Amino acid sequence: QQQQQPKNSTSSVDPKDPNRKTKTGGISDELAQYVEDHSVRLSDIERRLREETQRVGRLRVMLGSANEAQLFRVLLRAMNAKKVVEVGVFTGYTTLVCATSIGDDGKVVALDVSDEWTSIGAKYWKEAGVAHKVDLRLRSAVESLDEMLADESEIGSYDFAFIDADKQNYPNYYERCLKLLRPGGVIAIDNTLWGGSVINDAKQDDDTKAIRALNDKVYADDRVDICFVPMADGVTLLCKK
Repeated sequence: QQQQQPKNSTSSVDPKDPNRKTKTGGISDELAQYVEDHSVRLSDIERRLREETQRVGRLRVMLGSANEAQLFRVLLRAMNAKKVVEVGVFTGYTTLVCATSIGDDGKVVALDVSDEWTSIGAKYWKEAGVAHKVDLRLRSAVESLDEMLADESEIGSYDFAFIDADKQNYPNYYERCLKLLRPGGVIAIDNTLWGGSVINDAKQDDDTKAIRALNDKVYADDRVDICFVPMADGVTLLCKK
């Protein structure tokens, strides 16, 4: 069964047509490198954290895109953001970017389950002088978010949320982060293209189905404005109305 176009879609392009031309993706590796060379500005600390993460083995694929993190830096500074919640930390590169992009009185609540991987980032947060801004909570992210929501002062007080964790829990993370967000705040959801699997009918694993369902859900959600950015592995930006 073929994936259906979202309701009210303006596209007349068959996504399965191998000869189709797109307006958003498919740029050459050389052009992609040009974009990165003229966008990403890594500090020495950020560069070294990325290099160490690249040496961790097969899980290095979980390292976030430097260009995507640069987008978050621009957003956070433009929003004058002070409170960030990050669901999924890994080695803490995006955490570092967020913490260095908000004021000294800001905070990043960083949710993960792994002390092994987050401890890599912690030493770089300290070196960058932003460790005091990072509130690392090592437990189930759903439990951590529910604990945050139990404090009424937390509801509607966050400027930015980044979701990049276990895909089958994306709907749970989304709903909870939306409650934490203030009107005008932004949620960024990573991996929403999922390597192209979202339009591959042969891919019916639980993670792929969860991302498809989330993409449909947020597209239809009139509580937010949406922009689906085809960078890295897809990042969906949602602004709470």
